[in-house]
Parts: sequence; C-alpha cells; structure tokens
Amino acid sequence: MKTIEEIRGEIEQFKIDNNEALENFRLQFLSKKSDLQTLLSEIKNIPAEERKSFGQKVNVLKQQAQSFFDEQKKRLEDSVSYSRGTIDVTCPATAMEIGARHPISIVMDEVCTIFEKIGFTAVTGPDIEDDWHIFTALNFPEEHPARDMQDTFFIDQNPDIALRTHTSTLQVRTMERHQPPIRVICPGRVFRNEAITSRAHCIFHQLEGLYIDQNVSFADMKQTLMFFAKKMFGENTRIRLRPSYFPFTETSAEMDVSCNICGGKGCALCKHTGWVEILGCGMVDPNVLENCGIDSNKYTGFAFGLGIERMTMLKYKTNDIRLYFENDVRFIQQFASSAL
Repeated sequence: MKTIEEIRGEIEQFKIDNNEALENFRLQFLSKKSDLQTLLSEIKNIPAEERKSFGQKVNVLKQQAQSFFDEQKKRLEDSVSYSRGTIDVTCPATAMEIGARHPISIVMDEVCTIFEKIGFTAVTGPDIEDDWHIFTALNFPEEHPARDMQDTFFIDQNPDIALRTHTSTLQVRTMERHQPPIRVICPGRVFRNEAITSRAHCIFHQLEGLYIDQNVSFADMKQTLMFFAKKMFGENTRIRLRPSYFPFTETSAEMDVSCNICGGKGCALCKHTGWVEILGCGMVDPNVLENCGIDSNKYTGFAFGLGIERMTMLKYKTNDIRLYFENDVRFIQQFASSAL
C-alpha cells in the first residue's frame, strides 16, 4: 500500500514539457515493464483477504496514470497545431486563384448571340434519344447506308435508344410541337464513337439552326451564314459552299471559311488548303417536313449544323481539340479575359 502511494506521488509530480518526457512517462507507468505492472505481478504474494482491495487500488492508479498521459499528449498536440496555424500578419497575403469560363462555353455563347440578333431562339433537349428523333424522322430509313455515316453509342435496342449523334433531334422536337414560322438554334453536346485525334473527339458540341417559313430559299441560307461568318471571324472572312449529301437536306452543302490561322497560306489545321470546313447546311428535305407534320407544299426551310470545337480552334488559333478536354487549369485560365 505504501508503494502505491509513492507511485501516485511520482505521477502527480511528473513534469511533461515535450514528447520525450511524455514517452518517458509512458515507459515508467504504462508499459509492460512499468512500476504499476510490477505491482500487479505481486498480487499473488498478497494475503487472500487483501487481494481485492489491493487490486482495486492498483487499477484506479493505472486509470489515473492513463488519464494524465492522455491529457498531456493532447496538450502537446494542441500546442504544436496552434503554433503551425498562427497567422503572421506581416507576411504577404496568399493570392487567390480566380477561375475562368471554359473556351467552349465562351464560343457557344458567342455563336448563340450572333444568331439571336437575327431572330433565332435557342432550344434545348435530352442527350439520350430514341431512333425516331435521331434517325427515322430525319429521313434515315431502316438499313439506309446513311446510318453508317455516324458511329453511334447505343444504350438499348428494340426500340433503339442511343446518345444523340447530332442536335438535329431538337429540330425534330421543335417541328413536332410548333407550326411555321420556325426559327431556332439548337446548342448542345453530342456523342460519336470515333477515334480521338488532334482534329476529332468522341464527345463534342454542336449548334444547329433551322428556319422554316413560306418562300425560304437557298439564297436566304447563304446570306444568313455569310452574316454569321463575318461576325464570328471578322469582316475579311470569305466563305465557300461545296456540294454535299445529308439525308435530311436537299440541296445539301458543306461550308468552308478562309483559315485565319495561316491567312490562307496553308497549315496543319486547314490541311494546307487555306480553307477550313466549319458546318454542313442545306434546304430541309420535304420528307422531313412531312414526318414532323408540316405541309411541304406550303413551307420550305433551311438547316445548318456547326461544330463548336472547330469554331473554338479557329477563334483562339489552337491546333489540338484534345486540349479542351484535359481539364488543365493553366490552359483554361488563358481565356479568362475573353469571357469578360
């Protein structure tokens, strides 16, 4: 009993100022070879009638030692944490990094604004569509080879459900719900199962336009697209229309703009031709109008679709589409001033 009181006094008088002293305390009072453990090992030599009382007092002392150890350990940890977190008001402030809008979003908004100035209204819709809206309503018959022009990510079959391969699906939905005059643009993200290169990606963004009314002509489409090209790339921009084929337009064309990266001299982006293809266009096929419940004998219209990534590469003179999908903050921050 005398030894218990002596150890209690040692615990109460033990000074812990650092981690080394804390470890010494643990070794002396809480380890397997500590004084308290030695006392417990002597319990077999205590008279039977005194063992219970002796054991209880040793256990109480051990709990006191453990509590004292835990308190001192927390005190030391708190003091270290506080010293590390103390603010020195004389130090220079840490600069806060300001985020920036993604260049794809900047260009998408700019393109939308140009067309909205001449009466187009933006519409949106789902990324996942059915066969009717992706293919059939747009004059893609069953087993038609034109379906092979677009490598599709199918989600389900019978009926076919897939990630949309173009935002023309929004044109179909608009024509199903509204009668002409219709003048809409359809911005959004699309998906195609393509190899990723410096000029192509399996995920990209499109903006498609649709204008349907009485007496709409190919000349109306040409002047609309000329207005857009000059507003987007500058008044000196030239365009050219080349014959092409799309199942949902007849007559169809591809539109190129003069390359503003090389000034028409030839570079990797324009394949050394001086021209860059930016969109497809054409007069809406009468079958498409009839599929969507619009009288093709009364109304005509034109449609166009452009890739936002290609537009962004031209605007900011970048030569690799993959840069827009790598999430490198250093790259994105270069466009902060463009969003103002």
